[in-house]
Amino acid sequence: LVPLSPALWRQSYRTARLGSCHLHTTSSHASSKDHYKVLVLGGGSGGITMSARMKRKFGAENVAVVEPSEMHYYQPIWTLVGAGAKSLASSGRPTASVMPPGVRWVKSKVQEIMPDTNTVKTDNGMKISYEYLIVALGLQLHYEKIKGLPDIEDWVKFKIGSNYSVQTVEKTWKALENFKEGNAVFSFPNTPVKCAGAPQKIMYLTDAYLRKTGKRSKANIVYNTSLPVLFGVKKYADALWEIVKNRNIQVNLRQNLIEVRPDKQQAVFENLDKPGETKVFEYEMLHVTPPMGPVSAVKESSLADGAGWLDVNKDTLQHKRYPNVFGIGDCTNLPTSKTAAAVAAQSSILDRTISKIMKNEKPDRKYDGYTSCPLVTSYNTVILAEFDYDGQPLETFPIDQSKERRTMFHMKADVMPHLYWHGLLKGLWGGPGPYRKIMHLGMK
Repeated sequence: LVPLSPALWRQSYRTARLGSCHLHTTSSHASSKDHYKVLVLGGGSGGITMSARMKRKFGAENVAVVEPSEMHYYQPIWTLVGAGAKSLASSGRPTASVMPPGVRWVKSKVQEIMPDTNTVKTDNGMKISYEYLIVALGLQLHYEKIKGLPDIEDWVKFKIGSNYSVQTVEKTWKALENFKEGNAVFSFPNTPVKCAGAPQKIMYLTDAYLRKTGKRSKANIVYNTSLPVLFGVKKYADALWEIVKNRNIQVNLRQNLIEVRPDKQQAVFENLDKPGETKVFEYEMLHVTPPMGPVSAVKESSLADGAGWLDVNKDTLQHKRYPNVFGIGDCTNLPTSKTAAAVAAQSSILDRTISKIMKNEKPDRKYDGYTSCPLVTSYNTVILAEFDYDGQPLETFPIDQSKERRTMFHMKADVMPHLYWHGLLKGLWGGPGPYRKIMHLGMK
């Protein structure tokens, strides 16, 4: 989840008060030290799905969730919001409406995690102890690390957008809508990111929009990525290279955005293969994918690995040093792409792992790294990339998913949001694994 501006907080709070029934217990401040059998940190996709699963396992009164945000967003749809194909309002619901009924919602931010004493401290001074801890805190966006990037309220004036936050996604659409002629520049940072396909999805949609509005001949579309490849899985990368060539899109590898000069409408990129070498691109539209990193509460705790991510076993999602601590989603150091689809697959494995650990048994199911990225290539086509830890395709359907398909676009735009709100967040959707076996007649 992303922090909201004061105005959005007020709007969200009114929405939450008017539109939801507080069947769960909420608490924003307390001086006493509370104790729960299962404490979940974070109310994003991973936190909500695991709290729903833990409620069924142990009863609502034994589960608490720490989450400060009044609104919960289905972030995968922001690709289409930034392209003007969906509304921002359609992507959000009050947190109160997605919190499992009866579960304690601690409306606060995690300040400190103390696994040696099985305690968590929140920013309002509350101390909560636990038997088992599930960390689902997501990651942190670092727009501030890009030199010269102006205040968000000035982005429309400077023709800048970003599909990665609630405050900036609609500014992408403004920049696209107002495009006249020149360079449309898209960046990919030199850090781990969530949904690694998103920075290029908006590029394909920009191409499609400019063709539709007759402006494409006056536009030069440039994708500058810090990666040495267009996409991490060769099967899909090959298909994407064909698309960029056919659509006359310029791709520059190993280019990292380090500075924006808004008054001149210039973006400065460093060449990661030649330290000290930079290149300046003038832009008529700039889509920024910010550097990302671990949240401070994890990074500053003994739960972190050397890079600051939650240090978990990649098979079981159990912490490597604290056996009563588990992780899910973007906050972990799992070597797979950080997506909502990955969270779904992880949730069923983690559910099973926790059941086994609580019975003093050895976990018997392994997470294979399954993740999915519906690569939106136009306003009606998608390449549905699905793969595992090894970067090998792990496709659900018995067809070649590296081809652009209208059916997959429908799945991305209409089916997946429904599956998210009514399946994943209810703890009922654990990924397509069982269906894949059926589709492929029992074979992987």
